[in-house]
Amino acid sequence: MTEFPIPVVGLGPGSQGGDEGLELIGSPGEMAVFAPPRVSDNASAAVRAAALEELLALRDAMRATDFARGLTRDMRGLTPAVRALVNEALGEGEVAITVQGPGRLRVQETVFAGVWRVLRDATDGQPAVDRVEAGAMPAAVIDAARAGTVRQATALAQPAGVMNAPAILAELNEHAATRLPHAPAHIVNLTLLPVTPEDLAWLGDCLGFGAVAILSRGYGNCRITSTGLRDTWWVQYFNSTDKLILNTLEVTRVPDVAPAAEEDYLDSIERLGEWIDALREEQ
Repeated sequence: MTEFPIPVVGLGPGSQGGDEGLELIGSPGEMAVFAPPRVSDNASAAVRAAALEELLALRDAMRATDFARGLTRDMRGLTPAVRALVNEALGEGEVAITVQGPGRLRVQETVFAGVWRVLRDATDGQPAVDRVEAGAMPAAVIDAARAGTVRQATALAQPAGVMNAPAILAELNEHAATRLPHAPAHIVNLTLLPVTPEDLAWLGDCLGFGAVAILSRGYGNCRITSTGLRDTWWVQYFNSTDKLILNTLEVTRVPDVAPAAEEDYLDSIERLGEWIDALREEQ
């Protein structure tokens, strides 16, 4: 997975100098569609059989588990060769996540929506993590995004050029402090607001950056970072030419663009079964 910074970029009325005329928001680009991953032919018959057995067990466990509860399968008991073939068979999907800190994790959604690979190398006294999780979003991501956050972000001294950011920060603080579980997202669309580059920089300084960074490649790229304010995320959508087309701050458990939906998860169960049947036919 590729790490990425989330820059604080000015966009919208008041952030562009001069009269540049009307500029329509560009198309985000082509949508990623499901395609079965490629699997190497070099594995032995025993390795392929063991990998297919693990994939079948995953499919059966997903069938038997409620989507909201999710499930976890530890991969550390598999041999490296079997684990590598399982990874090939699952492929890489649209969402990649990094969790910073002592328990640094790498999370990659597979081509089967709602099926995630969660990894951490054994370093600095932290045990290795190597598991498959099925569900909307690995719980470790949400826990890390919330760890060490505050319910009220401190308003720092305002440099010249700050205009509307203090009101935006007050709005975010109010919703972060009073948000109830399962409440709908509260979204501040910075693209449509009269904000200056100084506003955006000041908001970034006040909110700070959290431990979680998410890249979703559905339509173009959506880059998401947690902030130091509880349940508050900076969300930026870029088109296929990497131009920022939508810039929002969202108070929510996790922005809707990142987790898998239940209907996608159910579809993944069927697709995984079809993929297992196709791999069996190749044996």
